[in-house]
Amino acid sequence: MPASRSADGAVDEATARRPTLTQVAALAGVSLKTASRALNSEPNVAEDTGRRVRDAADQLGYRLNGIARELRRGATSALVALISGDLTNPFYSAVASGIERELRQHGLQLVTANNDEDPTLERELIDTFLERRVRALLIVPSADRHEYLAIEGSRGVPFVFLDRPPDGIDADVVVIDNAGGARAGAEHLLRGGHRRIALVADLARTVPQRKRIEGFRAAMNAAGNDEWERYLRTDVHDVRRAEETVRELLALDPAPTALFTTNNRLTTGALRALKDRPDPPALIGFDDFDLAEVIGTTVVAHDAVAMGREAARLAHERISGHSGPARSIVISTSVIPRGSGERPPR
Repeated sequence: MPASRSADGAVDEATARRPTLTQVAALAGVSLKTASRALNSEPNVAEDTGRRVRDAADQLGYRLNGIARELRRGATSALVALISGDLTNPFYSAVASGIERELRQHGLQLVTANNDEDPTLERELIDTFLERRVRALLIVPSADRHEYLAIEGSRGVPFVFLDRPPDGIDADVVVIDNAGGARAGAEHLLRGGHRRIALVADLARTVPQRKRIEGFRAAMNAAGNDEWERYLRTDVHDVRRAEETVRELLALDPAPTALFTTNNRLTTGALRALKDRPDPPALIGFDDFDLAEVIGTTVVAHDAVAMGREAARLAHERISGHSGPARSIVISTSVIPRGSGERPPR
């Protein structure tokens, strides 16, 4: 039912409210109980009566609140929540895709929200989803501590952490082999003869980035190479800043002969900085991305969809009654040479 407006254009609060089941029953000329049974597709409702109730509901714009109905029956919802970084990032969207595919097989639905790397927002989102009685909560955490979730976990709400392990709570976790992947990428550049290798990393406070920096550093130390250290740049958080950082690095004397970027967005920024250079340095990026094969970008690849599937599988097992100790799954990585990481030092 559309809201009416007064002469000054204000919405009449009484008519702006959502239509009620009582209004549907009155319009259809049936009892409240009959209207409820008709809209819930319960048996023993005459066909004409059911059609009249549905027509009335459509006319008023009334819709059943499925979550509220289930909660009134004492059940939980069929929703599983994911709190992650920006879903416009192909990595997070691939993770969400894997989660959704796995949950769908078990009659569960995925709802998502972005934490924008903000611990305060993350806490608010967690509280909101728990208030809605989600069956499980999957989190790519931005906060440093999560001990407050132990109380919720003891009430039967499973938590699964992705990409970054939790601190302060025992919970299932699915992570990438960040240190191993970065070390393999660094070793690939070293085998190509590079010594002046720039490392362009995202937020160093996050566990995946710290692990990737540590893996890269381990490869350099094992090779006895300290020429890379002046080219280390951290807390480069978006495409624009990555492009600026790479341009700044290439203006140094001597400039690095190779670049290692620690996620797909930083790789995109590096590619923008290199696109007009006739003699670009070697480049390896952590995370595969669309068109990387087409434009010949060497990457440290992993299966983000598999990460999502594994996280959803762990969550479903907890929902189904698994009560064993916290489990940890590590998604493997591999270097895929496509040309950019195989350019020799100049």
